[in-house]
Amino acid sequence: MQIETLISPDIIRVPLLAQDRLGAIRELIELLSAQGLVSDVESAIEITWAREQERTTGIGEGLAVPHGRCTCVDALTLAIGKPSTPIDFLSFDQKPVRLIVLVLSPPENTASHIQVLGGISRLMCDRMTREAAYQADTSEELAAVLQGVS
Repeated sequence: MQIETLISPDIIRVPLLAQDRLGAIRELIELLSAQGLVSDVESAIEITWAREQERTTGIGEGLAVPHGRCTCVDALTLAIGKPSTPIDFLSFDQKPVRLIVLVLSPPENTASHIQVLGGISRLMCDRMTREAAYQADTSEELAAVLQGVS
């Protein structure tokens, strides 16, 4: 699955106003709900937050990838946020998070869910892409940065 096909300015929030992990997850899920992509906001938040409590999704280098699988989405979907102030996601490298990519998928969609998580990691491993994403000032700029990488 090409992660670039899932990215559009409509599912990106720059700046993300939340100042903590739960607030960021809530804000991104509400963004997806406003786009008609999540049918039950509270259920999606509960599932994603429960996963976050098991083990942090702050994977390092300023990136967090909170994720969950729930019946409140019909298909795999992303929401991306760039916080106005970096957020402590309890990342393994102890660096605050500068970009959050939330992934939700239906429970039966395990393979695509795992492929997208890997795709996000590969995309953000490139230092130049990462830094360009962190410098983006608008949803459109961030979408262009993330779509421009193959």
